[in-house]
Amino acid sequence: MPLFGIPCTERNAFIWHSADYHGVMDDITVIGIQGLPIIHEGDDIPSLICKKQPLYDGDILCIASTIYSKSKGYTKPLASIKPGERAQRLAKLNGEDPRFVQAVLDASADIIMEHPFILSELAFGHIGVRAGVDQSNIEDGMIIFLPPDPMKAADSVRREIKNICGKNAGVIITDTCGRSFRRGQTGNAIGWSGMTAIRDFRGDVDLFGHILKITEEAVVDEIAGFANFVMGESNKGVPAVIFRNCPRWSGHNNLYFSKAEDITRKMLKKEMVLVNDIQNQDEHTDCR
Repeated sequence: MPLFGIPCTERNAFIWHSADYHGVMDDITVIGIQGLPIIHEGDDIPSLICKKQPLYDGDILCIASTIYSKSKGYTKPLASIKPGERAQRLAKLNGEDPRFVQAVLDASADIIMEHPFILSELAFGHIGVRAGVDQSNIEDGMIIFLPPDPMKAADSVRREIKNICGKNAGVIITDTCGRSFRRGQTGNAIGWSGMTAIRDFRGDVDLFGHILKITEEAVVDEIAGFANFVMGESNKGVPAVIFRNCPRWSGHNNLYFSKAEDITRKMLKKEMVLVNDIQNQDEHTDCR
């Protein structure tokens, strides 16, 4: 059986044959929503989507954070930003526009790494390069910020869709992120509603009867990753994707490691402190 077939009558749709937990075969349909206009502040994304593509109970709708942020006005002209001393230092260090760097610092709750790029934590727990601040898919001279509360954003879109078309669909807000140890970007979930982030297999058994002790599957990230594949990058213009007939799962929403659990974060923070101490010592020596 091929992984993908395209007998679906809906344009830009895949059918993915998969099995749920009980071995019953389901056809998961993946639909890229085409024809949405360029989004501007004030645009009603749920209404635009419902007009373009019917939604059904149980669907999962993935929306690119860029269009959600643009619709809510989470944007800013670079010319309006005045870089501070730290932004100027990091811009020189990393070869970036100091105004852009200041925007990154303003969007960050904590800086984990300064060089060769800024890696920062946002207030809602997401850790990403340059705080997710983006200059793509927006007019020249403008930047886009991630939604300040993506969980609230996803829940709001879900409720609006319910009001518009009466359907109970899950919603995932996605962002494109790089990955440690691997080249290339994938879609990640930064906000979700109508599902749990993690499918928890702990306590279940494998094919040989072994009890699973640590297996927790980040389903929202897996769906976001495939949505990003359908959306594409650059100028494809498919900022929303529907997943239909996904099997249900149970689990929890603890997607982000706590600071105490996150070994990588601890090491990067320790390294940044060490580098800054060395630089400060060198500057002090030069001044004598």
